[in-house]
Amino acid sequence: MRTASYSRKTAETDIAITVNIDGTGKSTIQTGIGFFDHMLILLAKHGYMDLSVACTGDTYVDGHHTVEDVGIALGTAIKDALGNKAGIRRYGNFAVPMDEALAKVHLDLSGRPFLVFDCAFAGPGCGGFDTQLTEEFFRGLAFAAGITLHMQVPYGKNDHHKIEALFKAFARALDVATSFDGRTNDIPSTKGVL
Repeated sequence: MRTASYSRKTAETDIAITVNIDGTGKSTIQTGIGFFDHMLILLAKHGYMDLSVACTGDTYVDGHHTVEDVGIALGTAIKDALGNKAGIRRYGNFAVPMDEALAKVHLDLSGRPFLVFDCAFAGPGCGGFDTQLTEEFFRGLAFAAGITLHMQVPYGKNDHHKIEALFKAFARALDVATSFDGRTNDIPSTKGVL
């Protein structure tokens, strides 16, 4: 089983994460930000990964440090769990509609981190969660995991729907990319390393 645990402690956050890429979608999440917990539960469920996240952060300031640092810690755990990536599909993409909103995610487990985030939000917050932190979370995750990640919401009105669709689309795309191809056990790169 592809599992990893990672802890990260700074003056702003104290985080412990365990991830099982080959899980069933079980999760235990506690970040102190209810809406963010909901998104991480969705990520585990729709990505078929088991995920445990415990974070104590300086949420009395705002949610920025907690959300960004959880992204970094989760990305590191995912990278560690995948090891050398031999036999995986490497690429994944998925589109998720949620009522009036549509989210599209394309990713490459390339080892070359990059984020393209094309989503405009209607308001500053959603359930006590700063909508701008959606991009910060995925940037932290992508750069720590070494993922080339393109995310887009071409249309939609409700910010909750947009963010939830992004998390679900990312989860499904990651599940595809981390799944085993079945035709080879090689590392999926002409370089021989990812």
